[in-house]
Amino acid sequence: MKNLIIAIALFIISISSYSQNGPKIEFSTPENTIDYGKVNKTSDNGIRVFDFKNTGDAPLLILNILSTKECVILNKPSAPILPGESGKIEVKYNMTPGPIRKTITVETNAVNQENGRVALKIKGEVI
Repeated sequence: MKNLIIAIALFIISISSYSQNGPKIEFSTPENTIDYGKVNKTSDNGIRVFDFKNTGDAPLLILNILSTKECVILNKPSAPILPGESGKIEVKYNMTPGPIRKTITVETNAVNQENGRVALKIKGEVI
């Protein structure tokens, strides 16, 4: 019994020692997706904002943002986002009539994302 308790304690200690330190990015939108819904081309400017926070313990860098020509990145942080601080990425869809299904790839130094990449999605329909 004593050996079992020691083994469990060592296992818990080893797991906690492997927890990742560094910048971590967390977006406020569910599933990193903004749903435009049905929008009218003449009454909507197509601008939306992805808000995020650095929940890690080191400065977060937005290294690059990849998008298609239908979606323009209007604003992104150029300075490091310090731990506990927030930032935003502002995008504009070109409002071509039809369905919206686009993915924007954000390249960061975040340790909680595979290779530091985060996929942001926009969906909806322009009428």
